[in-house]
Amino acid sequence: MSDAVLSFSFIHPGHALYAGELELRFRVLREPLGFTRAQVAFPFEADSLHLVAHQGDTVLGCVLFNPEDAHGGRLFQMAVASHLQGQGLGARLVRSLEEELRRRGFTHVHLHARGPVVPFYERLGYAVYGEPFTEVGIPHRHMRKALDI
Repeated sequence: MSDAVLSFSFIHPGHALYAGELELRFRVLREPLGFTRAQVAFPFEADSLHLVAHQGDTVLGCVLFNPEDAHGGRLFQMAVASHLQGQGLGARLVRSLEEELRRRGFTHVHLHARGPVVPFYERLGYAVYGEPFTEVGIPHRHMRKALDI
């Protein structure tokens, strides 16, 4: 993956890259579970931060954050194009989002991690808490991280 043409941008619903973000989220996160494209968007999309990694107008990765109060919120819908998974792009997305959250004064983040990606988030400093649960038909764990400002 050539970093020379890879850009990170904060976007919003209605942005030119938003359709590509939704398509990536569908392909990586929802289609494998049997969901439809209509089941990709959340009611709070407009209130969330959307960070996308893209080459030109092609979205290759994304991560979203929904603020729940002035101090924290939930990271969700982290996705990387299948051909780029395992190359560090997901970690770069999460770290870039965390930098922006710190800049905006947020102090903590939580998320619902699918079972197989718990080690990914642990490497980024997130800790499991609470009991396992099922979401979208698959096992998940609650995870959280304090953002050191």
